[in-house]
Amino acid sequence: MTTETDLKVVKEIEVGRSAADAFRIFTEEITAWWPLATHSIYEEDAVTATIEPRAGGRISERTADGREADWGAVTVWDPPSRFAVTWKPNLDDDAPWTAWSVSFDVLAPDRTRVTLTHTGWEAHGDRAAEVCAQYESGWNPVLASFAAQTAP
Repeated sequence: MTTETDLKVVKEIEVGRSAADAFRIFTEEITAWWPLATHSIYEEDAVTATIEPRAGGRISERTADGREADWGAVTVWDPPSRFAVTWKPNLDDDAPWTAWSVSFDVLAPDRTRVTLTHTGWEAHGDRAAEVCAQYESGWNPVLASFAAQTAP
C-alpha cells in the first residue's frame, strides 16, 4: 500500500560535464534552458528565471514588463554537490508547498549523474497522488532541456 508520504518523484540523467559545470548551468544559467513558456507562472511572458545562490535565496521568474513571481526558496546550497528548494510555482497564497533537491554526482571528470528528488506531496491532501503524477511527467521536458543545454 502506498501512502501520500511514500510519494516522490525521482529523475536521474547523466550529462557530459563536470559536476561543477552541471551545477553552474543548472543554477546560474537556468534562464537558458528552463522551458519558461510552458513551465512557469507567466508562461510565454516570462523571460528570466533566477536561483539566488545561497540558503534563503529566492527561486523566481520575471517578465519583460517587470512582474516577478517566486517559485520557492533555496533551503540547501552546497555547490557543486547539491542544492534544495521549497516549491510553489503559482500565485495562490493558499496553495500547498512541496520541495525538491538536485544532487550532482561525479561519474568521471567530464560525466555527472544529476538526480532530482521531488517530495512533499502529502501537502496536497486527497490530490497528492494526482499532483505527484503530473510532476512525474512534467519534470521530463524540464530535464531534457537541461540535458540539451549541457551537451558538449
